[in-house]
Amino acid sequence: MAAPQDVHVRICNQEIVKFDLEVKALIQDIQDCSGPLSALTQLNTKVKEKFQQLRHRIQELEQSAKEQDKESEKQLLLQEVENHKKQMLSNQTSWRKANLTCKMAIDNLEKAELLQGGDPLRQRKTTKESLAQTSSAITESLMGISRVMSQQVQQSEEAMQTLVNSSRTILDANEEFKSMSGTIQLGRKLITKYNRRELTDKLLIFLALALFLATVLYIVKKRLFPFL
Repeated sequence: MAAPQDVHVRICNQEIVKFDLEVKALIQDIQDCSGPLSALTQLNTKVKEKFQQLRHRIQELEQSAKEQDKESEKQLLLQEVENHKKQMLSNQTSWRKANLTCKMAIDNLEKAELLQGGDPLRQRKTTKESLAQTSSAITESLMGISRVMSQQVQQSEEAMQTLVNSSRTILDANEEFKSMSGTIQLGRKLITKYNRRELTDKLLIFLALALFLATVLYIVKKRLFPFL
C-alpha cells in the first residue's frame, strides 16, 4: 500500500500537468482571439486563475519534497519542482507574447473598420476609448506578469538556499565521518602499541623470574656445597 505522502506527491504532479495544459490551451485561445477587448479580458482572467492554481500545487509539491526522509528522494522532488517552475515561467512569457499579438490584431481590425468609413467624430471617440482600454489592459497585464515573475524569483532563491543548506549538511556529515575515521585509526594504533608493551612486560617478567631463580639456586648451592 502506498504511503499517504507518496499519494499526495502523485496527485500534485497530475494536477500540475493538468493546469499546465489548461494554461497552454488558454494562451493559444488568446493568440487566436481577434476581439473584442472584453473577450481578451475574460481569457486573461481565466489564465490568472489557472496560474494561481498551478503555483499553489507547485508549492505543495515543494513542501512535500522538504518533508522527505531520504535525501535522494528529497533532491529528486526538488529537481521536479524546479522543472515545473521553469515551465511556468515559460508559459508566462508565452502569455505575454500572446497578449501583445492579440492586442495588435484588435488594433489592426479597428483601424481597418475606421478606413471603411463612418462618422469621423464617433470613430475618433471610439478609437480613443479603445486605445485607453487597450493601454489599461496592457499595463494591468504587465504588472500582473511582473508580480508573478517576482514571486517566481523569490521561490527560486528559496529553493537554491534549501539546496545550499542540504549541501552544507552533507559536507558536515562527511567531515564528521573523516574525524571518526581518524579516531578509529588512532585507537587501533594505541591498541597495537598496548599489545606490544604487554608482550615486552611479559618478557621482562620472565627474565626477572629466571634471574631470581638462578640467584636462589646459586645461593642454595653455596650453602649446601660450599667447597664446590
